[in-house]
Amino acid sequence: MFSSSILLQILACAIYNNWWPLLSALMYVLVPMPCLFFGGGSTQFLTSRDGGGWIDAAKFLTGASAVGSLAIPIILRHADLIGTGAMFIEFTSFFIFVCTVTCFHRASLDDEW
Repeated sequence: MFSSSILLQILACAIYNNWWPLLSALMYVLVPMPCLFFGGGSTQFLTSRDGGGWIDAAKFLTGASAVGSLAIPIILRHADLIGTGAMFIEFTSFFIFVCTVTCFHRASLDDEW
């Protein structure tokens, strides 16, 4: 599913002959970084109520990069750098990316077999 999300990113750029939408693909790379650096590679800390300096920083950075993934296409559309169709393709790509992350999180919770 992740590869189809990246394919939609490239498709949004190729159809409208504008490579600005690929800027939000950078955010897709940044979203899992707090989990890797501060959470030990696990996504279980995102749903826990346990706090701490590094855990809270990881939650904040994950949320900020997720909001940035949605905000970048909106800002680019508002500045007339991309078309409306490219923005909606970016939103579809983000939805597929969120579904992929959710499936990964559910699979990592059920990893006791």
